[in-house]
Amino acid sequence: MKSILFMIIGSISLLVGIAGTIFPVLPGGPFYLFAAFCFAKSSKKIDNWFKSTSIYQKYVVALLENRGMTLKEKIRINVIADFFIVFSIFYIDILLVKVILIVLGLYKHYYFIKKIKTISPDEEKELLEGK
Repeated sequence: MKSILFMIIGSISLLVGIAGTIFPVLPGGPFYLFAAFCFAKSSKKIDNWFKSTSIYQKYVVALLENRGMTLKEKIRINVIADFFIVFSIFYIDILLVKVILIVLGLYKHYYFIKKIKTISPDEEKELLEGK
């Protein structure tokens, strides 16, 4: 029963993570990490399957090893997130919420520029191939 529950929760987390990859307003990385945890708890077979997927190799391993992101990924995530932040700022009438959104948006840019290493597409390919 416990392994089935972990498998179901892991599958849901994986789907939300995939949605987060497509729509960067939703963070995919934490959901992939949680899916990996759930799959590891559910069964060895499912855990091995998930670890062999390109999603695990590209997103989970990259997060665990703090390898970084390509400039293209950083720009894509920031532009889409900024669109939703700006949309929210114009849509919401509460000044405090607008200020919080602006501060969070600025912090997001600081974090992506200063804290997440920028790697070249060639480095990303090498890391994914295991070199």
